[in-house]
Amino acid sequence: MIRIVIAEDQHMLRGAFASLLQLEEDFEIISQVSGGHEALSMIEACKPDICLLDIEMPGLTGLEVAQTVRDRGWNCKIMIVTTFARPGYLQKAMNAAVDAYLLKDEPIEFLVEAIRRVMQGKRVVSPYLADSLFTHEANPLTEREQEVLRMVSEGGTTRHIAEHLYLTTGTVRNYLSSAIQKLEVETRHHAIEKARDRGWI
Repeated sequence: MIRIVIAEDQHMLRGAFASLLQLEEDFEIISQVSGGHEALSMIEACKPDICLLDIEMPGLTGLEVAQTVRDRGWNCKIMIVTTFARPGYLQKAMNAAVDAYLLKDEPIEFLVEAIRRVMQGKRVVSPYLADSLFTHEANPLTEREQEVLRMVSEGGTTRHIAEHLYLTTGTVRNYLSSAIQKLEVETRHHAIEKARDRGWI
């Protein structure tokens, strides 16, 4: 019997996954949760074979849960099931050694087969995303440029960032300008969007 935890913040989708997967004779849904902290608690308490994780959930993201499971050495297969086809997310998932990265618009039969393949020790990626594994784009940003962009994305003002990093406001603006130029976009908003999409911040 393959024991499964489902972590998905959309109630209807979570219930649909559980109902469909429960039809398989060798699957047992042992817990359904809506957030990252709950997912970690259930993985620790129930010791499932597999956890299906969405990426964007309350508390911790699916990627953060995956990394924590790996860091703690827990013996649980991790499958990301998401709407996000961003290469950056996929790269972060691969860095966290997830066992599968699937898109939610795949047929349920694909998910069922993927679960069985993962239990056999294989890694599964949605075919639509497979090409991006071989087209990894080099990050043109310096660590400081990434840090400044990340802080702007979290709502930091130029003055706040300057004080936090012990820089002048002019230097912070220079880092932002350099990042915008390297990413070949016109605004800091677009720079954040592109860097996040590529997995660089």
